[in-house]
Amino acid sequence: MLTSLAVPYADTAATDLSFALDHPVLPALAVLDVPSSAGLPGLQLRLLGASHQAVLVAPEGTLVETLACLPGESGRPLPTRYDAEIAGLSYRFTLEIQRYADGAEFTREVAAVRDLVGSARHGLTGVFPGADDAVTALVAEPAVDWPAGPSGFAERAAGPAERAAGSAGPAAGPAGRLAWTTWHAYPETGDIVRTRSKVRPSPLRPGGERP
Repeated sequence: MLTSLAVPYADTAATDLSFALDHPVLPALAVLDVPSSAGLPGLQLRLLGASHQAVLVAPEGTLVETLACLPGESGRPLPTRYDAEIAGLSYRFTLEIQRYADGAEFTREVAAVRDLVGSARHGLTGVFPGADDAVTALVAEPAVDWPAGPSGFAERAAGPAERAAGSAGPAAGPAGRLAWTTWHAYPETGDIVRTRSKVRPSPLRPGGERP
């Protein structure tokens, strides 16, 4: 789903972003509700402008992933990988930043992201008026694997099987696994931030206790 945001683009950069898992839900410019599937509750992807939140209400609590310009938090290094046990789920977050010195290459990469998310069943892209390359894009897809780290960039962020499943099937993969990917494009600096998040049911210890 492509949405034109009813606010002007404010100059910002990847270095202004902060990551948090304990921030309250913020007002959104656009929201995508992903239906529940495979034993997981529904996921809500919230487009905040040049940033996002992902909200997942699980049986043991709520996961709120925030990547945004938070007051007093800018300038802190962003994690390239973060793992947590939260709300009865195993959670993995990965982040990478690609800088394009060539403006034409940056524009092509943004177009590839828009095409990828536009073809997904559970995708949301926000475009600011008069700033076509200032894009925030969010997509939910099955988590068909659990890799050790980041898995590529832009159109390479999901393999053909994941893209096909994301466009035609439910958002959750095997055993209740769920993933979402986001892109944040900043034309002033030529940066594209890509995040990849995955959740799966937390493994149980003997006796039924969670680790």
